[in-house]
Amino acid sequence: MERVRVAVQAPDPISAAGLASCFRGGTGFDLLPAERRADADVTVVMAEAFTQDVVAALRRAAAELGTPVLLVIDEITRAELLTAVECRVVAVVPRAAATGDRLRRAAEVVVAGGGVLPPPLVGELIRHVEEMQREVLSPRAMTAREIDVVRLIADGMDTIEIAKELSFSERTVKNVIAGMTTRLNLRNRPHAVAYAMRAGVI
Repeated sequence: MERVRVAVQAPDPISAAGLASCFRGGTGFDLLPAERRADADVTVVMAEAFTQDVVAALRRAAAELGTPVLLVIDEITRAELLTAVECRVVAVVPRAAATGDRLRRAAEVVVAGGGVLPPPLVGELIRHVEEMQREVLSPRAMTAREIDVVRLIADGMDTIEIAKELSFSERTVKNVIAGMTTRLNLRNRPHAVAYAMRAGVI
């Protein structure tokens, strides 16, 4: 296995020295000086809090180096985590749990293309993805009832015929069509049929 080249960044010299000691002399790791950080396989950044200064530094590093980042931090919220991910942070280790072994293992995972998150953050990320699906994906998808109605529209049926076929009231059919066209920004019934065909649901 190739040696992992590591660059470290911390808010003060003592923290930087402590971080460096976790990798210096470690089997399979090369600690790079600041002037060679562009050659690093992973950058380990320590911060007390996810401040604007930290974000700015991460953005600069992402733009200049493009190196994946292992962030060692006291605490980070879901919103901050999403910002961190945009700055190429692929692993987060709480400072209280940042032992040398744990940091070296996390660095190896990062270099292998993986990611590391504390369990609570994984749960937060999963909840965020679910919210995005509800807010972004679901409104663009047709419901089963809408698909049934559009299929019958495609067959040339009018409102009365659709209501009879599906055992709905005419008002229900009209409400389904109105809700669907409004939510999906469709102009009319033919547009709804075209949308459904492109989506592959009819």
